[in-house]
Amino acid sequence: MATWQCIKGCGACCHLDPRERPDLDEYLTPEELLEYLSMVGEDGWCINYNHESRECEIYAQRPRFCRVEGEVFQDMYGIELEELDDFAIDCCRQQIEGVYGDRSLEMLRFDKAVGI
Repeated sequence: MATWQCIKGCGACCHLDPRERPDLDEYLTPEELLEYLSMVGEDGWCINYNHESRECEIYAQRPRFCRVEGEVFQDMYGIELEELDDFAIDCCRQQIEGVYGDRSLEMLRFDKAVGI
């Protein structure tokens, strides 16, 4: 069974372009949606993502919608704890593919890390 984990130096989830996520209002509160949109830079990337270090500059204080945690995913998406790994892996793979491609180094590193 694959276990989700974040891979350092990826940042695919920091590509926040709302045009690629038309359903944001279905799982974010109105306040979270405003916060989310305020974080999107002109290039579609989060303004808190450092492209040189490939790290989040507010990681410890990042918003709830940036966290892969059981309680957050249950509330936002209706995902039960036992489904979290599979759901989070699918989300990450879709995002990595969309940002970097399905044969990218990021995808290969992610698949290896999660045991795919």
